[in-house]
Parts: sequence; C-alpha cells; structure tokens
Amino acid sequence: MVSEDDAGILFNVALFEKFFKRHYSEFCMLAFRYLNDRDAAEEVVQEVFVKIWEKRSSVEVKGSLTAYFNMAIKNTCLNYLKHKRIEFDFARNFVQQKREDALSEERFDEELTEKIRKAIELLPPQRKKIFCMSRYDGLKYQEIAHRLQLSVKTVEAQMGLAL
Repeated sequence: MVSEDDAGILFNVALFEKFFKRHYSEFCMLAFRYLNDRDAAEEVVQEVFVKIWEKRSSVEVKGSLTAYFNMAIKNTCLNYLKHKRIEFDFARNFVQQKREDALSEERFDEELTEKIRKAIELLPPQRKKIFCMSRYDGLKYQEIAHRLQLSVKTVEAQMGLAL
C-alpha cells in the first residue's frame, strides 16, 4: 500500500518529476555503493525510474515509495553486477579458448611440418632436390630444368611423383 504522501506520485508527472529531483542524488549514491562506478550508478537509477513510471499502473508499493525505489535500485544493481560477471566470464573463456586453439594449431603445424620433412627425406636424391628447388626456393619448373640440365617434362614428372 502506498502511503498518503506517495499516493499521487506515480500518476502525476509533475509530482513524479519532483520526487525524481528530490531523491536522484541519494539513489545514485546508493547505486554507487554497489557498483563503484558513477556512470553505471546513474544509468541504473534512471533505468529504475523509467521502468517504474512505465509500469506505474501495476506497481504495488507496500510502505514508502522511497523504500520501494531503494529496493528496486538494489535489485537492479545486483542484476547489473551479475550480468557484468557473466560478460567477464564469457570474455575470459573466449580468450582462453582462442589461446588453446592457437596452441593446438601451432602443435598441428609443427607436427605437419615434421611429417613433411620426414617424407621429403625419404625421396630419392634427384626428386628431393627438384621438390626443394620448387617448394622452398620458389623456382619454376623451367628454371629447375635449366639448372639441373633436365627437360621440363622430367621436372614435371618428378614433381608429380614427389607430391
């Protein structure tokens, strides 16, 4: 039940605005005690005022309107902190997953590089030389053929077998 003094505040714009101006800084200090962030505290207080005004026809205030606002601000602050904690945990988990993915990818790359190195070591000497000149030195088949005094077709064939 709303007290006699508070009865018309929720349905009269001028009285609601007067209540807002009278209690705004007090409510902001309350919110600041929970949030330790002035901007967030002001945001919470404004949010509570807007919500209560929008739902004024269904709001059931038992006791004083100031006490009702205090409780609403406290609960909104706690929800805000809970939401921030969820965001923080999500961000931390996201970063951790990215690190793990990067390490996993790095290990995969290292393993793949080692397997390729071992496979190249198993190639016959001429084929190995042609493959390395193509893949590591960046030479074109024609350049390899010229340097090794082979035909381009031979280089192509050896590369096909190496791959």
